[in-house]
Amino acid sequence: MRRGALIALAAGALLAACGSGSGSQAKSSPGATNEDGPAASTSRGVRLKSIGHFDQPVYVTSPPGDARHLFVVERAGRVRVLADGKRSTFLDLRSQVTSGGDEQGLLSIAFPPDYASSGRFYVYFTDKSQDERVVEFKRASATRADPGSERLVLQMADPEANHNGGLMLFGPDKHMYIGTGDGGGAGDQHGSRGNAQNLGSPLGKILRIDPEQSGGKPYTVPADNPFVNRAGARPEIYSYGLRNPWRYSFDRKTGDLVIGDVGQDAVEEIDFVRRGKGKGANFGWRPFEGRSHYKPGESAPGAVKPVITRSHSDGWCSITGGVVVRDKALSGLRGRYLFGDFCKQRIQSAKLSAGKAKSVHTTSLKVGSLASFGEDARGRVYAVSLEGAVYRLVPR
Repeated sequence: MRRGALIALAAGALLAACGSGSGSQAKSSPGATNEDGPAASTSRGVRLKSIGHFDQPVYVTSPPGDARHLFVVERAGRVRVLADGKRSTFLDLRSQVTSGGDEQGLLSIAFPPDYASSGRFYVYFTDKSQDERVVEFKRASATRADPGSERLVLQMADPEANHNGGLMLFGPDKHMYIGTGDGGGAGDQHGSRGNAQNLGSPLGKILRIDPEQSGGKPYTVPADNPFVNRAGARPEIYSYGLRNPWRYSFDRKTGDLVIGDVGQDAVEEIDFVRRGKGKGANFGWRPFEGRSHYKPGESAPGAVKPVITRSHSDGWCSITGGVVVRDKALSGLRGRYLFGDFCKQRIQSAKLSAGKAKSVHTTSLKVGSLASFGEDARGRVYAVSLEGAVYRLVPR
């Protein structure tokens, strides 16, 4: 089964694992030490502070430069906003969203750098036809969207109910990045080599676009995207070879890209590249799951190897990619990458560099059904449980 099965579990279904189909067992990467050891001293001065309980929250963020408003995405189709201790509904798309079964739903919201002046923002959701959509809206006020401003930016046919990706981020270059799953099913089964290695498919990728409407086009493609001039390739593609990059992040200080890619039956992985080095990068799926061959006879020349792998035999099932901590109040964790897993309650931290991870520790922080991490405009870090709780990491 898959991450979607886990989400169904949290919603009440009797399902428990994350992979689907057969796969080979891989050994842990060099960064996969101390995965269940004692809590590192770096986290002993940090605790989780609840900021509220929501209906299956999957993401939390703030517009750039906005220290007053925090937005929480609920999977069923609502975006909730917290301001000055008050909670209200910013946008309600429940009539348009498919959120039952696997991991479908409203999966993220993104605010462009000019949000304060333009009022434009974007949501990613599974529609009633089970396609994936990126849609633009405009705000009516600081705490309410204008539902009549809806404009379709991008629509992707999705053959299965799982592996939907779903995270949008504006990167350090101010372009929009969109994580997409491989289309679902076991073993990236669609097409002769699956979708993730197929440059003609937008699935199993990180896409890079400028989402603002221009010249009658719903979006434009940056001219320096790596496959703009390659015949048969989708020009939107930035990186490929991903199974389900459910959550990824850019280090707000360095611009480095870190991807949590959900595994098949055996291995979960964290991928890391320095700023700009994700351009054209192949992260190896489906020839590789983690560092081991998943499809013997298939190759992925030059594939970027994960810096951290975690094994299902050790209780890991669906990795939740996190963020590099830059909150000055969390001095012991500053500069360390936080990540976790849907089935493992303990959050881990690591120092990441090109090709490796070091000082990997299990922290004292525990979140059940960990669905996501997030940051607000001040760089404060949040952890989200699909069971409903949203926490901020604060000094003890």
